[in-house]
Amino acid sequence: MMLARVADSLYWIGRYVERAEHVARLSDIMLTATLDRAETSAQVARIALSAVGEATPEKIANPFESSRALALDRLEGNSVVTSLARARENARQVRDQITSETWERLNLVHLRLSGATAAKSFNDGSSAFLHDIIADLHLFKGAADATMSHGEGWRFLLLGAHLERAQLIGRLLEVCFGRGVEQLDHPTLTAVLRMSCALEPYLRAYTADVRARPILEFLLLNAEFPRSIRFCTDEIEAHLSMLSRHAEAVHVGPERLAGRLKARLQYADMGEIERDGSHAFLEGVLAECGEIHRGVYDAFVAYPLEMRLPA
Repeated sequence: MMLARVADSLYWIGRYVERAEHVARLSDIMLTATLDRAETSAQVARIALSAVGEATPEKIANPFESSRALALDRLEGNSVVTSLARARENARQVRDQITSETWERLNLVHLRLSGATAAKSFNDGSSAFLHDIIADLHLFKGAADATMSHGEGWRFLLLGAHLERAQLIGRLLEVCFGRGVEQLDHPTLTAVLRMSCALEPYLRAYTADVRARPILEFLLLNAEFPRSIRFCTDEIEAHLSMLSRHAEAVHVGPERLAGRLKARLQYADMGEIERDGSHAFLEGVLAECGEIHRGVYDAFVAYPLEMRLPA
């Protein structure tokens, strides 16, 4: 059985890296929208900022400054630089549990963001800067998959990544399609797909029919797209089922919570979701993701010591 502190660090590496990639992508889409109409730019900025924090009128009116803060502000809890600094610190604590390739890739992208020239590089070419960060994080994930043994450590890393992704996409969908949200125009809906890295996969499934309902269905219930909430919950349940063979939860095992959420999404019907209100369904999904997170801590990190001592 893996040490609790090691499992905790690997789990948070996965979460922080996924968060950094998502915020970098939202920042880039927000900047790209400024090239379009003013109304679309403001709407995209509101969505991006609301999905990762607070969308004040001042932030919406200054998308470049808001994007730079999301990327480089060390006082911003969800910024890319903050998330990567936390991921690197967790990786440093479990350096012997990850491969040289994964450590080097994470260290390089951290140094690029925290270096003295980061602000100048962003100002000189913000979109290229953010694209390079996203590409580096893809390389980190690829290195982890290709060089780490697919045992407990790798599963905790992937568990964190998929749980974080499910919550980030769920929050984005809630901002776009939740309670009291105004109807989004075509350019804004296209931007939402880009925020989810879903534009091309969506178009292959629905051709050029860019509307709110199929977007919600695709990002919520598609079983094959790796950034849909259903795909993420399938992966969460699979990893927890394997990990739970080595531990007993204090109360309800997290694998049972994950299995319940997996079944809820697997058998969900868009007609029923629309009838009852998409906001209610999304709020329920996000609440269950929070329960799974707490269950993971009960089972693998903060369990009573007597549960692991021999009788």
